[in-house]
Amino acid sequence: MSTTQAPLQLHILIVGCGLGGLAAAHCLAQAGHKITLFESAPAIGEIGAGIQVTPNVTRLLIRWGLGDKLAKIAVKPEALVFRRYSTGERVAYSRWAEKMEAFGAPYYHIHRADFHRLLYDLAGPSMTLRLNSTVVGCDPEAPSLTLASGETVHGDLVIGADGVKSYIQQVVLGQVNPAEATGDAAYRALIPTQLMLSDPDLKSFVDTPEMTGWMGPGRHIMAYNVRAKQEFNLVMLHPDDGSVESWTAEGSAEKMRADFADFEPRVQKMLALVKSTLKWRLMDRKPLATWVHSAGRVALLGDACHPMLPYRAQGAAMAIEDAAVLGNLLAHVASRAQLAPLLHAYEALRLPRTAETQGASRLNQVIFHLPDGPEQAARDTAMRAAAEAELAAGNPNQWADRRKNEIQFGYDADAVAEAWWRDVGAREVGPLAAGEAGKGKAEARL
Repeated sequence: MSTTQAPLQLHILIVGCGLGGLAAAHCLAQAGHKITLFESAPAIGEIGAGIQVTPNVTRLLIRWGLGDKLAKIAVKPEALVFRRYSTGERVAYSRWAEKMEAFGAPYYHIHRADFHRLLYDLAGPSMTLRLNSTVVGCDPEAPSLTLASGETVHGDLVIGADGVKSYIQQVVLGQVNPAEATGDAAYRALIPTQLMLSDPDLKSFVDTPEMTGWMGPGRHIMAYNVRAKQEFNLVMLHPDDGSVESWTAEGSAEKMRADFADFEPRVQKMLALVKSTLKWRLMDRKPLATWVHSAGRVALLGDACHPMLPYRAQGAAMAIEDAAVLGNLLAHVASRAQLAPLLHAYEALRLPRTAETQGASRLNQVIFHLPDGPEQAARDTAMRAAAEAELAAGNPNQWADRRKNEIQFGYDADAVAEAWWRDVGAREVGPLAAGEAGKGKAEARL
C-alpha cells in the first residue's frame, strides 16, 4: 500500500460496513482522507461461516499489519482434494502448501466473523461510523446522502459498498439491475471439531487440514477447518427450492440431510452432527457497464458492482482488491478536477479482472455439478491424470490450473495501481491539478 498522503483531503462517505466497506475505509484513510461510514444495522455483528482468504488478499492484509493476528485464527490448507460424492473416492489432488507460498503470501481458511472483526478493528480508529443509518437518497451531483431520519450528509465522494442489493448501484446506473437466479442455493454449517476427533472416520479431516470437495449431480460440498481447527466449515450447494437471497436465513437441518442423503457415509456422519444451518439463494448479476456515476462523484465497490458466485472463493477478495486500488489512486488527488479521472481509472483497472473472475466462478458451477455420465467420467479422468502428474495446464479443476492460479492469486493490487500512476496517471491526470490552480488564480484576479 502506498504511504503517499493525498495533497487534497477529501471527505468520503462510504455506504456499507461489510468487508469491502471496511477495507475501503482503511485504505482511503491511509491515503489521508476523512471517512464517514454509514451502516443501516443498529450494531456491528457479522455472522456466517467459513471464508477462503487467497494469496492475492493475504499479501494486502500482511502489509496492513494483520499478518500475526490472521495466522492465529486461520488454518492453512495443506492440499485441495476432490472426491466422488457417492463413494468418497479421491478424484483430484493438488498440494497447496508449497504452491500457494510461491505467490508470496499464504492461503488461509478463516471464519467470516473473525475476518470482519480484524478489518473493523483496523479501520475503526480512522473513521466515523454511523450506525442505524439507512441511506434512502443520494444526490450524485452534490454529492450527498439522505438518511431515513431525514438528515442529509454532504461529502466530496460517495462509495457504494452496500452489497448485492445495493441502493447506490441504482443511483449510478439510473435503473435497477435485476438479479438472475442461478438455480442453486447453499447451506452453510459449522461443526465443533472435537465431535469429529472422537470419530475415527472423521478424525483425519481435522488432523490433516485440506480443502475437500465432493462433486455430485447438481450438487457439491466444500469443507475445511476454521478458527485454528476448532470448527469445521461445510458449504453445501444444491438446486434451489425456494430459499431467499440472504446471508442470515435459517435453513432446515433435516432438509439439508435429505438433500445429500446419497453422499458417502462420512458425509452422512458429518451432517448428523449439524444442529442448525444457514441457507441462501445464489443469484447472479452480469458485469455492469460502469461503476462510476457520470458526475464523477459516486462509485461502486465490491458486491455492489461485481457479486460473485462462491465457486471460486473470490467475492471478498475482489472487494478488498478494489479497496486497495482505490486507496492507492486517491492518494494522488491534489484537486477535485482529478477525482473523476481517477475514479474512471479505478473502474478501468478493476472491471475486466472482476468480470473474468465472475466468469470463472460460473464455470465451476458447471464443472462441479455434471450429472453422472460420459462428461462426468471425462472430467474425473482428466482430474486424476492431472493429480497423478501434478500437471495443471488445461485441468478441469480450475483450482489446480497453474496458469489460472497465477492470474488469480499472483495479482498485486498495490503494484497494479502504482504502475498505472507511474505509467499513465502522473502524465495524464497529474497536470489537471495545476490547471485548476491556474483557473483559481485567474478567477481571483477577476
